[in-house]
Amino acid sequence: MRLAIAAILIATPVATFAQDTERFTLERRDSGWVRLDNDSGEISTCEERGNQLVCRLAADDRRALEDEIEALRERIRDLDQRLTALESARPSADLPSDDELDRTLGFMEKFFRGFMDIVRDLERDFGKSEPDPEPDRT
Repeated sequence: MRLAIAAILIATPVATFAQDTERFTLERRDSGWVRLDNDSGEISTCEERGNQLVCRLAADDRRALEDEIEALRERIRDLDQRLTALESARPSADLPSDDELDRTLGFMEKFFRGFMDIVRDLERDFGKSEPDPEPDRT
């Protein structure tokens, strides 16, 4: 059982390495290596450091990335300006003051008290003329 697990663990990095070797093509140069990404067409320059191959993007790729970063920075600045404009245009300044709110609530209270008085008068005039029926206790 342990042997099967060990075989699986060893095969996994080999499969990943095989996929990477199909994706990239390395070519030896005087100053190091050139790596071609077969999927995207990007070229990187690489040099050996210890037991590792360290790659950097080519100047054209770096320039394209820097241009993209600058475009994204401009977009963020534009979005920040729009957000600031939207936040400053909030209708919070149009809300009534506490005095106006108290006055409005006073009007509402006066209205409902008058309405309830009318309801009580109608109940007295129409609702209580007949006695309540006796409950059936059979």
